[in-house]
Amino acid sequence: MRLSYPASVKIVKVPCTGRVDAIHILQAFEGGADGVCLVGCLEGDCHFMTGNIRARKRVEYTRVLLDEAGIGGERLEMYNLSSADGRRFAQVTREITERVRKLGPNPIKTVKKTGDRL
Repeated sequence: MRLSYPASVKIVKVPCTGRVDAIHILQAFEGGADGVCLVGCLEGDCHFMTGNIRARKRVEYTRVLLDEAGIGGERLEMYNLSSADGRRFAQVTREITERVRKLGPNPIKTVKKTGDRL
């Protein structure tokens, strides 16, 4: 079975979503990402016990930071999927890509292009 997801999606593998900190997400936006989506294992099924629960809390916190910075918390999403659910993964990547496309480019890109300082 060959599943396809948008070519604009860049996958960064980590041992556990619990290893992803708010600073990593913010650096992705600073680097020009229009959106960020964390995909972790199902809640209650984390090999590292509570990694995905910690990641969920960090995502919620980072959404607030993104709203306060004027970037928009809706550009950040987290999903919990089974590793055997490739079809759902492909669907999720298409959904988040479409949502971000409707939001337009990352506002940081616009500021950098005009030469304004943050």
